[in-house]
Amino acid sequence: MASPDEQITLRGPAELADSLPYLLGYHPFDSVVLVALHGPGGRFGGRVKLGIPGSPGEWGGTARQLAECLIEGSRRRDACPDGIVLFLCREPGADQDGRAVMEWLRPFAQELRTACGALDVPVYEALCISGGRLWSYCCPDERCCPPDGAVLVPPGTSVLAAAAAYAGVRLRGTQQEMEARLAPLPEPWAGPQCRALDDAAVELVERVVVGGMAARRLGDDTIALAGMLMDRLAGAGSVGSPAAADAADDRLISPDEAAFVILGLQDRETRDRAAAWMEGPEAEPAARLWRALARRCVPPYSEYAAAPLALAGWVAWAGGDEPAARIALGAALRKDADYVFAVLLHQACNEAVDPEPIREWFRRGGAEPGKGTAIEGVPRPRGAGTAGRRAVRGPGRTAGGRARPAAGRPSGRAEHSGRRRGAAGRTDRGAGGTGGPGSGPARETESDG
Repeated sequence: MASPDEQITLRGPAELADSLPYLLGYHPFDSVVLVALHGPGGRFGGRVKLGIPGSPGEWGGTARQLAECLIEGSRRRDACPDGIVLFLCREPGADQDGRAVMEWLRPFAQELRTACGALDVPVYEALCISGGRLWSYCCPDERCCPPDGAVLVPPGTSVLAAAAAYAGVRLRGTQQEMEARLAPLPEPWAGPQCRALDDAAVELVERVVVGGMAARRLGDDTIALAGMLMDRLAGAGSVGSPAAADAADDRLISPDEAAFVILGLQDRETRDRAAAWMEGPEAEPAARLWRALARRCVPPYSEYAAAPLALAGWVAWAGGDEPAARIALGAALRKDADYVFAVLLHQACNEAVDPEPIREWFRRGGAEPGKGTAIEGVPRPRGAGTAGRRAVRGPGRTAGGRARPAAGRPSGRAEHSGRRRGAAGRTDRGAGGTGGPGSGPARETESDG
């Protein structure tokens, strides 16, 4: 068996297709992936990944952005690629088979090949993976690439799979399974949670509008309640499959508690204080809490999930779990493409920035207000830092809504104030406001180029 330090040679389209989940850390879904190749042996380099645009009219522009993102990013980080391998992954619909998907995506594959060629980097192989089969858009030899597609290598049986297992590399399942852990809960959870968010928005709006000490106490109360919920999750442990563990976590958090923390995290400074729970024994319950809160952002409060999703992505990245970080940060950007905290973290993760300076920044309590972020080497998006907090209000609700008496707040917060390092006793300081990043699909591109 090959040791993890030895190079693994992949022969043919089937072994290339089998390598894709190990490059990403999970099985992609409805995605286009471009991988840079370097040197005469075709060493894997950077990569970019994006959901396949649903409209063919977007394919040309998307192809040019992806090619530029990978090639220019590779030049900055290492060297210009000598070639590229591209993958188009899409499962057949109800009235389709894999071959129909392959033919539908053929013009997109051609757009991608043309875009890369225009930047003087050839596409060595272009594969479509659909319905358990693969097709090559480049290979004309029907012996290895038959018209009906070649059957994929059974999972876990290839040389690469054996080498990955030997090296301790494990796959996280499918992209859908990872995204499902962050998706809003259906009924019977959705109705009570929506009502709790409505009630909490009415209660909290006056404290945010008044500002000053009232807003600061809101931040303290949010951090204290979040700390209490983390203690509760840590005490209960995590057992079973990811889905079973998530369901158990959901039962430990009431709708009122979730609503209060979700709305409190819309304040930038409070969110940054929560981001200090990123390492040691706090990291695992923090990640569980942020995922659980993201699931509680039910319609019409879906965009409020950007804050807990970005926190979940930050904890994952700070802990070295890049696949989970990319999934969570990508989900945050789909909720709010202008959420600067997620934009900067996503870009830093993609640019292979060392997270340690950012961790140290959060350990110190963050920057002074208006001083920017600790994500060095990543340019701030246009307009970043222009606003401090998202208004806490229900959908369509004005800031002058009626405030609910304090007696309606979730109980059990104040006695926990300041218990955790970096919690209520920390000066709340910002890491970035709201503003607009660059336009186009590339800003949500998963990149490692």
